[in-house]
Amino acid sequence: MRHSPRATAGILLVTGALLGTGVQATTAGAAAAPSSAAVHAGADTSAAQQRTAAFWTPERMRTATPLDLVTAGPGALNSPQHRGAHTAVAPTRPSAHVTSFPQSGGPWTGGGAVVKTSGRVFFTFQGRTASCSGDAITSRNASTVITAGHCVKYQGSWHTNWTFVPGYHDGQAPYGTWTATKTLSTPQWSASEDMNYDVGLAVVAPLGGKKLTDVVGAQGLEFNGAYNKPMYSFGFPAAAPYDGTKLIHCSGDSSQDFLLTKDHGLGCDMTGGSSGGPWFTSFDESTGTGLQASVNSFGYTFLPGTMFGPYFGDEAKAAYEQAESAS
Repeated sequence: MRHSPRATAGILLVTGALLGTGVQATTAGAAAAPSSAAVHAGADTSAAQQRTAAFWTPERMRTATPLDLVTAGPGALNSPQHRGAHTAVAPTRPSAHVTSFPQSGGPWTGGGAVVKTSGRVFFTFQGRTASCSGDAITSRNASTVITAGHCVKYQGSWHTNWTFVPGYHDGQAPYGTWTATKTLSTPQWSASEDMNYDVGLAVVAPLGGKKLTDVVGAQGLEFNGAYNKPMYSFGFPAAAPYDGTKLIHCSGDSSQDFLLTKDHGLGCDMTGGSSGGPWFTSFDESTGTGLQASVNSFGYTFLPGTMFGPYFGDEAKAAYEQAESAS
């Protein structure tokens, strides 16, 4: 992500399947669930959903401001906590197919499931329209989107008019706009905006009588996985030099954040608007599927061209399990 001037550490506020039936969730190991996720009620009636859908005209989507880099909140330097056993939740376990490691973002031209599961996130933040990225993930309710925590709540306020647009391209919403009935974040993010836990989720209402992942498919998830391995990051950066009109990706060997210690790092110059976009391990370029292990989250002024994403540990897993059980 190309960084604009900011404080010493900042959050890059950016947005991000197997198609078909018979999706299975597999678990390797078990861990005790941490505290419950923080939950905010969204458009939980049909009338509210219709109002939100009507609010997001194509023009409002085009002019939504990508959330910019911000100063790290309290608790960002909390010491790491114990991580549980490695857990994967996935429709499949695709084989890795890594061919190159570009350090700057480029349009994704490989096709596959990721062009349908990833999308832009739109919402109202402090009276203005704004954007992030997100990804449709495998879930029991077939209606769960994962993004960054600051893409659902920031500076003490939950975002409103929250909508997910999978497959967004050049102002088009080919698979519809999906309105959140509720949004969630890890309790650590909600309480103190701790960047180690910058994970948010949304449960979206059916559209045209169909559920989200029945329409666009779903990506698998990995919890308590390894560090220092190949990763692919996707998002819809909308701040210069990008314009939010297409899916951008970076790929390379990830690293472990040497300062906050819990997070993943990756060479990438994606900008504002890409926050919340998915990071995949075991990504198969031929099918566009992988196991999501993080989201675009933040960057440091002294490390231009590098982005960081929160580690998906027990806390993220607990928030995910709460979201996928919601209606």
